[in-house]
Amino acid sequence: MALLIKIKDKSLELIRYREMFMGLVNREIRARYKGSALGFLWSLLNPLMMMGIYSLIFSVYMRIDMPNYAVFLFCGILPWGWFSTALTNASAAIVANSSLIKKIYFPLEVLPLVNVTTNLINFLLSLPILLLSMLVTQTPITPFLLLLPVLVVIQFVLTLGFALILCTLNTFYRDVEQLLGPLIMAWFYMTPVIYPAAAVPEKLKFLLLVNPVAPLMLSYQDIIYHGRMPSLTMLAYCLVVGIVLFVVGYTLFYRKKFTFAEVV
Repeated sequence: MALLIKIKDKSLELIRYREMFMGLVNREIRARYKGSALGFLWSLLNPLMMMGIYSLIFSVYMRIDMPNYAVFLFCGILPWGWFSTALTNASAAIVANSSLIKKIYFPLEVLPLVNVTTNLINFLLSLPILLLSMLVTQTPITPFLLLLPVLVVIQFVLTLGFALILCTLNTFYRDVEQLLGPLIMAWFYMTPVIYPAAAVPEKLKFLLLVNPVAPLMLSYQDIIYHGRMPSLTMLAYCLVVGIVLFVVGYTLFYRKKFTFAEVV
């Protein structure tokens, strides 16, 4: 009950600081493309290039026999890009903003939230390319695509939970930021993003449940590529894991944030 009251109070505080939040999101987006000639077009070109590379490797060299493989890739690469980049950026959120933290008071929860939201915006900006690829490859667009906002909300909660934990740990143990790159790469290849879940050996199927991101990626593939209803059990599992991670992450963040200014 005490935790719920704290979360409610912080939510009200975040609302009061909404202009600062929007300003930081705007700053992050502008900084990402500052000095580049193409600017926001990179949010479209990056997934296109990734799709081209993986399509060449797995459709030509390794020959994964799947129709409309490019659309299948987009189903996983786009949400994974949001997830992995948000975690990488959020892990350094406190350290990277140490000067701001020492100068003014504001709810520090804003910083990891900004990173998750910024990468959500980049994800949303990439969706037109996904829809275009579906039209070009004549992949059926079904009513199940309307479930996309549900998956986005679940992923947001899950990502924010991980972000709060990594952000807190990295503030005290900078090794976290160094380890995160290799860990995310290994996590990527253990998640059915560039290959179908059917390719996982039967004796290793349990890893898809241990990995909370895997059911989420499968759900994206279901509603976009396969045009079918995702497993409600798997979605409920992802949501529960996301809520648990958020509660754990927020609790850890709240208990440690009063010493952030001293550490950084």
